[in-house]
Amino acid sequence: MADDLRFTDPEPKIHPTAELKSCRLGRYAAIGERVVLREVTVGDFSYFERHAEAIYTAIGNFCSIAANSRINALEHPLERATTHKVSYRPNEYFRYLGVDAEFRERRRAKKVTIGNDVWIGHGAVVMPGVTIGDGAVVGANAVVTRDVAPYQIVAGVPARPLRPRFPAAVAGRLQRLAWWDWPAEQLFSAIPDMQALSIEAFLDKWENDGS
Repeated sequence: MADDLRFTDPEPKIHPTAELKSCRLGRYAAIGERVVLREVTVGDFSYFERHAEAIYTAIGNFCSIAANSRINALEHPLERATTHKVSYRPNEYFRYLGVDAEFRERRRAKKVTIGNDVWIGHGAVVMPGVTIGDGAVVGANAVVTRDVAPYQIVAGVPARPLRPRFPAAVAGRLQRLAWWDWPAEQLFSAIPDMQALSIEAFLDKWENDGS
């Protein structure tokens, strides 16, 4: 029973001003003020800061989504006579004309996938269909138009690689370790080492189960 005192309530925390529709939230997930999510899966310990938005997106564990970011900034139909939503959501203006289901499915098919331990910076925009790998970092106000490799840091408009977070060998070891999938008990034991050890020393220790 004493061990239970180590852990806070794992239920997701959702700010009362947030709007969620058809979403699934993991343990310890947190959704901030005026966040809007539609058909989004949020992994364990991942959080959205205020005024962020996402739609048709799968997000891994331990992701940090900064304020004012937009994940899956949906397209408009450039090939039609108008890009305005009157052509695909005419029901908002007229009776007897329904939502364009085919266009909605076209949008839904361009899902965004975000791995584990990803940091999306303030005001960043991730475009439809993009995959962002484990451990990646997206700089503030970046516009991500193409896939981001694991542990790559990108920034700019459009976003371009700046540098890797770690050498390729270290990044590979982290992905194989997959600490983001560990049970809470193991994480509790490992966090002091995350704080105190170099990345190589941390890997050396925890690749051997912390011994």
